[in-house]
Amino acid sequence: MQSPHAPRWNLSHWAIDHPRFTIGFWLAIAVAGLLAFISLKYALFPEVSFPVVIVQSSGSGLDLAQTEQKLTIPLEEKLITIADADVQSSTYPGQTVASVIFLMGQSLEQATTAVEQSLQGVTLPAGSEITVSPYNLNESVAVTYAVASETLSLEEMAEPLRQEIIPKLQNIDGVLRVDLLGDANFRSPGVKASAQQTINPPTLTRHNGQDVLAVQVVKTAQANTLEVVDLVEQLIAAQAPSLPQLQFIEAETTAGYIREATQATIEALLGAIILAVLIIYPFLRSGWATLISAIAIPLSLLGTFIVMAALDFNLETLTLLALALIIGIVVDDAIVDVENIARHIEAGEPPKRAAKNGTEEIGLTVSATTFSIVVVFLPIALLGGTLGEFFLPFAVTVSAAVMVSLLVARTLSPVLTVLWLRPQPQRSGSWFSRGLDLLGDRYQQVLAWSLGHRWWIVALALASLMGGLAIIPLIPQGFIPTLDRGEFNVIFQSAPPKIAGALSAPPSENNSSNSNEGGTGGAFGWIDQLATNPEAVLLRRGRRVAEELEPPILANPTVTETFTVVGTQGNPLQGKIYVKLDGDRQVTTQTVQTEVREALPEIPRVTTRVENILFVQTGDDTPLKLALLGNDLDVLQATGKALEEKVMALPGLTQISLTGAEPDSTGILRLRGQRAVYLSASLLPNYALGDLTQQVTAIAEELLPAGVELSVQGESARVGSVFREFALAFLLSLLGMAVIFLGLFRRLLEPMVVLLSLPLSIVGAMVGLLVTQSEFGMISLIGLIFLLGLLDKNAILLIDYANQLRHQGLSRQEALLQTGHIRLRPILMTTSSTILGMLPLALGWGAGAELRQPMAIAIIGGLFTSSVLSLVVVPVLYSLLDDVWGREAKSEKS
Repeated sequence: MQSPHAPRWNLSHWAIDHPRFTIGFWLAIAVAGLLAFISLKYALFPEVSFPVVIVQSSGSGLDLAQTEQKLTIPLEEKLITIADADVQSSTYPGQTVASVIFLMGQSLEQATTAVEQSLQGVTLPAGSEITVSPYNLNESVAVTYAVASETLSLEEMAEPLRQEIIPKLQNIDGVLRVDLLGDANFRSPGVKASAQQTINPPTLTRHNGQDVLAVQVVKTAQANTLEVVDLVEQLIAAQAPSLPQLQFIEAETTAGYIREATQATIEALLGAIILAVLIIYPFLRSGWATLISAIAIPLSLLGTFIVMAALDFNLETLTLLALALIIGIVVDDAIVDVENIARHIEAGEPPKRAAKNGTEEIGLTVSATTFSIVVVFLPIALLGGTLGEFFLPFAVTVSAAVMVSLLVARTLSPVLTVLWLRPQPQRSGSWFSRGLDLLGDRYQQVLAWSLGHRWWIVALALASLMGGLAIIPLIPQGFIPTLDRGEFNVIFQSAPPKIAGALSAPPSENNSSNSNEGGTGGAFGWIDQLATNPEAVLLRRGRRVAEELEPPILANPTVTETFTVVGTQGNPLQGKIYVKLDGDRQVTTQTVQTEVREALPEIPRVTTRVENILFVQTGDDTPLKLALLGNDLDVLQATGKALEEKVMALPGLTQISLTGAEPDSTGILRLRGQRAVYLSASLLPNYALGDLTQQVTAIAEELLPAGVELSVQGESARVGSVFREFALAFLLSLLGMAVIFLGLFRRLLEPMVVLLSLPLSIVGAMVGLLVTQSEFGMISLIGLIFLLGLLDKNAILLIDYANQLRHQGLSRQEALLQTGHIRLRPILMTTSSTILGMLPLALGWGAGAELRQPMAIAIIGGLFTSSVLSLVVVPVLYSLLDDVWGREAKSEKS
């Protein structure tokens, strides 16, 4: 008897009746998919813009207080009116530098226009100047080469680099600019640099403790890092023989880690495919059926590559992760179809009729689960914000893959079953099949008991939900897992001279330029305003600091090289030592960081920080950062010192520093129109950012006097925003699923059963994260949303078939018991294939595993518990809610 939900026109029936067209169509998709795959580029993360606009104003004859009143405050009053932007500023005698930081994903051109329009009509003292400079933080350093020579001086080395190397590098596609670093040793006071160097302030550079020059290639925001680095490497290799006196050493680049991380994810993807296919055969007991199911995987991936190429996505960590995660899902649709058709063939039906009957029985189930996965991820793609912008390619890739897999399952899979599947001769069952039969018998007994003791099962489900919720506070909370990249930075900052404020450089945290070494000194007029050359004195002081810091770093046996830049971000008082570790090391990067941190000497009036290299450059280099805001600077400074003293006692934090709290400070920091004092800190290994942020925030709130506000900044703030965005995405996903199920089933019973069964995954996901001590952050939250789309599959498999049996005249009890017997095998098969498909990700092998592992662990844990519990809870909920809507059920049955 045909289900009333069956559509009048059936795609699967049409495909079965037109096998040549169906096969030809998928051959065309395969060819187009291969071409699309070849066109895709590799990257580390999605390309998300981080627009920052720097507004610099200067006026002559103004002291610090006058500058704040006459320059800073008038500018801020205009800038803070801009929507969706944060304004922070630094004030120095005669100079103001304000950074307007916009939300991720906004257009840099629109951001610049908004700033320029807001400044119209601003009233400043006569003779004041305003400079508006836009910066895209994706305009990052692609590669830096240290250049050394045994025979030439640094000044002699500079000329061939300027004449022969830099112009050729500048012409490479995707290169924004090329900076020559390390020229402060021989740049004459008062002499302007060449046109090629006008935006590059003086710097000193060292490699492994020796003075060198450096050529730094900065890519455009749209350029692909690997492509730019490959072209640069080819050019350097071609030019090096013509300059035998120069040695070119690749000192710093993200390209190596990008290659390692993408390769590791691809290997996990291939492992997922193999494991997902291997588990199918014991269940289906047919090589042909296994092959038909397995074909769905490459075809789904190839179809997805077409969508990715059309949308200009990259093969990066998150899109590759999406492809690896959906391996178990894309094979599931084909498994369910093939298993159902094979069951009809074994019952004696001709292959073509079996294919039509089997696909008709399962069509609603497969379609409902696929559409629910799509509506689960649509909110993430459409939300915007940190979560939406960063995970848009991930969400679209998952949605495209499951839609293509649905099309494969509804068209090609049934056609191939007609062509290849035939009734199997009777043979003795394997130990695996005998075990499945025994498990099926036991399951029916458990199900029969559960239907007779329904409230006990409801109590069990509620207890599991409560247990899962109770575990959440025990799990460390974070934002993005720390990557074991085998590289890190040592940042050092010299205190400004206590003499006049003219020598004081703007603090680094208020310069949002992303060029860590070269900086964008054009934004700061203070260098050009100096009549003499005091920056050279400060740079040489910075070199002496570097000379003290480098030996203990290089003494660490895991450190292979260091690359030092003094004068980073246009600030001669600041320097950075890039540290690269041995690829064959037996210890983690965090362990080496701790060793280096303990080995660094204490240098008077110098602060040092050992920092991770940020996975996405956002202008902040400390994970934990809080701002105290108010108008009374004395109160702010006193509160800041009290907060620093209490935070010092907290375990898990290191390198705690207070900016803007010194009474004799030569500058004033401001945020959102108020004066500000910043507390910054780094994390020790095995401590979570979210947990420590909560502790520090709680301490700060107890100390706040009247007139002082607290603002969480940087990565700490993103933890909170991500959880808020996740909650909204979660609610929108549930709403979308409810709409899909109401449209397909046309009554409340089935949607209510599915939605009420979703919490069954929480306990498994939380236990998995707790046992492995994986952070409950953005990655694992996406895993939980991913679970929403997976968990309804089992519920729908059970509910839809029970409905079909009841339409054929069976009682509710008989229908549920027979459904359990028939659907146990496909549920176990799809769950096993999904779990095994994610196992390579969960094992945490290879570069970038810290990102892949939490999501896979959450999904595996949630799938395991939900599959076990849903086999009894879903039938019980179905029967209970059917009692509530009994009248509707009776009328439908009649």
